[in-house]
Amino acid sequence: MYTHKFILCVAFSLLSPVLTDEDFYQNLMMEYNSTRGNWTGFTAYSIEAAKWWNSDPFDALTRKIERKLLCTDMLDAIQSVDNLTTIPTVKLKSLKRPNGEHASTLVCSAYNFYPKQIRMMWMRNGKEVTTDVSYSDVMPNGDWYYQTHSYLKYIPTSAEKIACMVEHIGLSQPKFVVWDPSLPVEQRTQIVVGLCGLVIGFVIAISGIIYYITVCQRQVFIPVESPPEAGAT
Repeated sequence: MYTHKFILCVAFSLLSPVLTDEDFYQNLMMEYNSTRGNWTGFTAYSIEAAKWWNSDPFDALTRKIERKLLCTDMLDAIQSVDNLTTIPTVKLKSLKRPNGEHASTLVCSAYNFYPKQIRMMWMRNGKEVTTDVSYSDVMPNGDWYYQTHSYLKYIPTSAEKIACMVEHIGLSQPKFVVWDPSLPVEQRTQIVVGLCGLVIGFVIAISGIIYYITVCQRQVFIPVESPPEAGAT
C-alpha cells in the first residue's frame, strides 16, 4: 500500500542536496528547518549556499514534497510497523539437580517475541512467587525477535501446582504454562521407542529358537536296504 510512497521518498532523498557526514567535515555547516521552510548556514560558504537554495523554487518544492511523504503520508505506515507484534513461544523445563541437593530449578523461557517489552511471573497454587526467583535480560536474537528466561528454585512437594505466567502486548490475555512433573514428551518417546525395540528383539529371538528346534534339529531317517543273507546269490 505504501510501496510507491516509499520509493518516492528514497528517490527524493537520493536526489536532494542534503549533506552527508563527509560534507560536514566533523562540523555542522547548514541545516533545513521544515517548520520555517528554509535553510540556515553556519559558515561563510554554507550561508551563501543557504541563500541560493532558499531562493530556488525547485528546492522549496522538493522539500515540501519530502515533508509530505515523511511527515504525513508515511505516518500511518510507521505506526503500522510500530504496532507489529509477535507472540512469545513459552517453554518450561527443569534443570538437573546437583548431587546432594533437594531443590530443583525450573526455567521458563520465552522465545521469538516482538516488541521486547514482556513480563514473566511465577505462580504457586494461584499465588505469585516472589522469593528464589531470578530473571535474565531480554536478549535480541538478531532477527528482530527477542528471548528471555526466568528461573525458580523450589523443593518439590505433593499437591502443588506451579505455573509460569507471561504477559505480552501480542497476547490478549496472560499465558499460563503449568509445570508437569512427569517425564517430558521427548523422554517418554525415547522410552516407548526403546520398549518397542526390546519387544521386537524378543520376538525375533523366540522365532529363531523355534525355527532352530523345528527345522535344524529335526532328525531325518533314510531307509537302508537289508543286507543279503549269507550264502545268497
